[in-house]
Amino acid sequence: MENKVEGRPERARFVRESADVRRQALIEATARCLSEKGVGGTSVRAICAYAGVSAGLLTHYFDGVDALILATYRDVGEKVAAAMERAVAEAGSCPRARLWAYLRSNFQPPVLDPDLLATWISFWSLNKTNPAIAATHAETYGGGRERMEVLLREAAPQIPRPDARIAAIGLTAMIDGLWLELCLDSSTFTIEEALGMLEEAMNYVLQKPRSG
Repeated sequence: MENKVEGRPERARFVRESADVRRQALIEATARCLSEKGVGGTSVRAICAYAGVSAGLLTHYFDGVDALILATYRDVGEKVAAAMERAVAEAGSCPRARLWAYLRSNFQPPVLDPDLLATWISFWSLNKTNPAIAATHAETYGGGRERMEVLLREAAPQIPRPDARIAAIGLTAMIDGLWLELCLDSSTFTIEEALGMLEEAMNYVLQKPRSG
């Protein structure tokens, strides 16, 4: 019978959890590096300095900086999506309230974050030159628009699917523009004013007369 030392985790579990923690630490270090130094300043050395690890550890878990940046993009996108879904869940069962919670969450922490802007800009700058980043961008934004379409149709079942798609694209573009301007210069308008504009647009979409 194997003797276990009290308080000491089993080795296999320790190794697995340690790998997950180290991978996540490298991803978070990459996000900070992209935010503060941009793509040009994000190197193996810089990332490892942020994470406090050796270069060998980075190449052990990731196939170079490009793979790590891609993993970081996915991680940031997943965290943003999770925050928005939490807002929807907390809104209860009313379809209109759920839609508004989804839209409004773009202007609340952790989604509304000036530090996040620099990280997104780094990702966007790679969109035209890195096919993997472009695919992840399409997946991330496409998933968000599809989710908004579902919430729109739940709140207003009379909206035809093609109209819901166009409305989701328009609302997404409006959110992106307001979000970007607030992150760049919050003196232009307030969060409350941004939410007022967004709510007016949402109400128009839901109440717009439609033929047929």
